Amino acid sequence: MLRLILSAALAAATLGAAMLPATAGAHGRPGSAAASPLLIAHRGASGYVPEHTLAAYWLAIEQGADFVEPDLVITKDGVLVARHENAIAILNADGTVREATTDVADHPEFASRKTTKIIDGVSITGWFTEDFTLAELKTLRARERIPALRPGNTRFNDMFEVPTFEEVLQLVQQANERRREEAHADRDDRRGRPHRGFRPIGVYPETKHPSYFAGLGQPLEEPLVRLLHKYGYRDADAPVFIQSFEVGNLRKLKRMTRLPLVQLMDASGRPYDFVLSGDTRTYADLAKPAGLAEVASYARGVGVNTAVMIPLVGGRLGTPTSFVKDAHAAGLIVHGWTFRAENYFLPNDFDSSSDPTALGDLSGQIRTFLNLGMDGFFSDQSFLARKAIDAWKAAQ
Repeated sequence: MLRLILSAALAAATLGAAMLPATAGAHGRPGSAAASPLLIAHRGASGYVPEHTLAAYWLAIEQGADFVEPDLVITKDGVLVARHENAIAILNADGTVREATTDVADHPEFASRKTTKIIDGVSITGWFTEDFTLAELKTLRARERIPALRPGNTRFNDMFEVPTFEEVLQLVQQANERRREEAHADRDDRRGRPHRGFRPIGVYPETKHPSYFAGLGQPLEEPLVRLLHKYGYRDADAPVFIQSFEVGNLRKLKRMTRLPLVQLMDASGRPYDFVLSGDTRTYADLAKPAGLAEVASYARGVGVNTAVMIPLVGGRLGTPTSFVKDAHAAGLIVHGWTFRAENYFLPNDFDSSSDPTALGDLSGQIRTFLNLGMDGFFSDQSFLARKAIDAWKAAQ
C-alpha cells in the first residue's frame, strides 16, 4: 500500500524519473564541496508532500538526496517520532489553528489534551507529542504544515501516519538494500568486471528541544543512540550526522557514540541550554574562529543559517563573510540551511515574480553558496536541488 501511495504522490507531483545521487568522495571531509556537495532532504521531500512522513523520505531518496533529515521528539511512552516540533497543532489566541502537522484538532477524543506549555521560553497552546502514547499518535494523520505556501501538498493531507524514528531507519535500510542489489547487478558480464560500489543513503536526525525533554525525564540521547547502534550506525564514518541547536546534548552524545555530530547555528540568538545555564555566548560568538575551534572539539561540522555565510541586505544577498573559510580552517564541514524554491523563501535576487508561492531560481541560490565552498545543504525540493548540484559540478 505504501508503494502505491508513493507512486501516486510521485506521479501527481510530476517530478520525472527517479534520480540516484552521484558517487562521491569521503564522508564528512571539510572543503570537499568541489568533489560532491551533500544533498540533505530537509524533513524529506517536504516541498512536494507533507514533511516528516515516510512518503516524504522515500520520495527524497528517489529524487537523489544523499541524506534524509528527521526532526526527533518523543512520545509519552518514550518512543522517538519524526515531527518538526513536539507541538503537533498550535492554536491562536482565538482558538483557531495557527499551524498543524497533524489532524489532532479534529479528534474530539483528544480535546482534553489541549494545553499551554513553555517550550524554550515560548508559550505555546496546542497538543504535544509527550502527552500521547505512540498508539494514540498512530491514530492521527499528517498534514501540510504551511498550506498557504504549498497548497498542492494539501492533496496528501490525512494520507500518512506519524512515523517513528525506527520506521525511518527501516525505510532507509530498505532503500540501501535495493541500491546494493542494483549495484551488484550493474556489471559488465562480458568482461567480468566487478560491480560498481554504491553510496548508501544516510540519516541526519536532529534532537529537538533536548533540554526541555531532559527536564521532563525523557532525554532524547539514550533512545537515539540505542536505535542508531541497533541499525548498524556505530563508526565515525557511518552515513549519519546527529545535529542540534544546543551544545550540552552534543557534548553528552560525544561521550556516548563515535558517530559524527553537527552543531547547528542560527543567524541570531543563542543555544537554549546556554540560556538555562547563564552562558551569555551567542551563535555569533560560536561562529567566530575561537568558537569554531571549541565546536571542533566535539563536532564534525556546523549546520548554519545561510545568512551566517552571506547576510541579507534589504532582502538581497550581501557580502559573504569569512565563516566558511574559518570553519574549514577549524577542520569543520559546513552545511547550509534551508534552500527552498518558493519566492517567499528565496533571497530577492532569485525571485521569479511577486507571487510568494511561485518557484524562483533555486539553482542560482545553490550555485552561489557552493561557489563559496559550502560542503552540503538542506533543501525542501530534492529534485530541483539534485539538478542544481549536477549542473554546478558539470560547470567546474
